[in-house]
Amino acid sequence: MEREDTIYLYTDGAASGNPGPGGWGAVLICGPLRKEMSGGFARTTNNRMELLAVIKGLEAIRWEHANVEVWSDSSYVVKAVEEKWLDKWLATGFKKKKNQDLWLQFVPLYRKHNVHFHWLKGHAGHPENERCDRLAVAAYGQGGLPQDEGYIQEEENTLGL
Repeated sequence: MEREDTIYLYTDGAASGNPGPGGWGAVLICGPLRKEMSGGFARTTNNRMELLAVIKGLEAIRWEHANVEVWSDSSYVVKAVEEKWLDKWLATGFKKKKNQDLWLQFVPLYRKHNVHFHWLKGHAGHPENERCDRLAVAAYGQGGLPQDEGYIQEEENTLGL
């Protein structure tokens, strides 16, 4: 595999209850190579899982400056990057924005590569998006899941604890 090959990263997140048990799924494709990943938490949100899927996918790339095409059905994630919401959040110190912990994990990974985001309609039959959805749902359905510490901290801060 040559490093100038494009990596296609398909992602999805899911939560049952929102908040509730949640999972993420990611599929990376580069030439003939394919990698599938997933994970979940006992209590989290859909948006957190959508963003975490992208983070985990980017973390799996083993070199810097990769050309990455991210395909996501999350308008939250895609618009945050493509419409420069994230830049504004960073400039204002994330004033009461949700998922700050994950966005701060995302930023250095995003900057490490040449990443372009594309939105695709979820549950519309796209094979890789459907696969990511199945991975995410299976991840939160397995039971015995860890806590999403970032979500718990955010919830406690919202409640003033």
